[in-house]
Amino acid sequence: MKWLYQRILKPILFLLDPELVHNLFVQFGAFCGKTKLGRCFVRSLYGYKGKPINWTVDGISYASPVLLAAGFDYNGKLAGVLDTVSFGGDEIGSVTARPTKGNPKPRLRRMVKSKSLVVYKGLKNDGVEAIIQRLKNTKKPKNFIWGISIAKTNDDQTVTTKAGIQDYCYSFRRLNEENIGDFYTINISCPNVHGGESFTSPELLSPLLKELDKIPCDRPIYLKMPINLDWEEFQALLTIADQHRVHGVVIGNLNKNYDEANYPEEAPENYRGGLSGLLCKKRSTDLIRRTKTTWGNRFTIIGCGGILSVDDAIEKLDAGADLLQLISGMIFEGPHLMKDICKAIEGNVALDKTMKN
Repeated sequence: MKWLYQRILKPILFLLDPELVHNLFVQFGAFCGKTKLGRCFVRSLYGYKGKPINWTVDGISYASPVLLAAGFDYNGKLAGVLDTVSFGGDEIGSVTARPTKGNPKPRLRRMVKSKSLVVYKGLKNDGVEAIIQRLKNTKKPKNFIWGISIAKTNDDQTVTTKAGIQDYCYSFRRLNEENIGDFYTINISCPNVHGGESFTSPELLSPLLKELDKIPCDRPIYLKMPINLDWEEFQALLTIADQHRVHGVVIGNLNKNYDEANYPEEAPENYRGGLSGLLCKKRSTDLIRRTKTTWGNRFTIIGCGGILSVDDAIEKLDAGADLLQLISGMIFEGPHLMKDICKAIEGNVALDKTMKN
């Protein structure tokens, strides 16, 4: 399957518009997830079949520590099939209080030699109410985890701090009221919205978390962190998080430093959005290591950014990550990657690793 994807399927897909390819795969995956035959077909190709991996984080048991990162299944249409490709969970979203059409096209662009995507989606999603209903009507796979990433609606109504906080709180409250999601991630660092990353400063993050603290919730809560801050600025956000009901952090979001592109000649003339994949790898891993060294087990760490191989996944775990998230690796390397990581973990000393029960 690796050879088939790398030599035949990938060259064809990379001739097409990346957002079109994304939509086709979502449609195909959603179709396969509706029937036992479809699920068995996908599992036969990409399902992990080794010894069970007992991986517990914040009281949640994962069949695999590899999760699909937020931004791919933003409407929850793949929540019933991703277990068949060796994912242990799906971080759905980011969802917003109101439906969001997203930014003007093009919203995705490949930088093939850099193994990166230029992402400018603008939080395109159907809105929290529609996604709640979709997930209610989706049969949740056994031993599969649904995380929900929450962001503020990308429109001019949420530009002010007060409106932005209210927007986050509405989605967070509704998901808890409807008992949807095994954990929640508060996305404070999306670079593609009106007003920018308005909650990535301590003076604004604090009031957001203070209001979220008031909403009843018995599940783990994580923060999606920016990776372009200096360590002192990053540490300041962790200090604020430590004062509130935050169990952990996702490290991290897209890279906004376009000067770090390895092959700038393949980049668009005018960047919009952030860079995924390999261009996030070093920043992400460095911040994971420093967070683990500084804070020990205070924060669960979900490693996200630049996982393009088994070695990249193990590096993130060795740096201190408790769970892994990826998207670009699945695109540039192929959907066999998640199974390969599971196989490596099975044969690694990390087998039966239990984190922060």
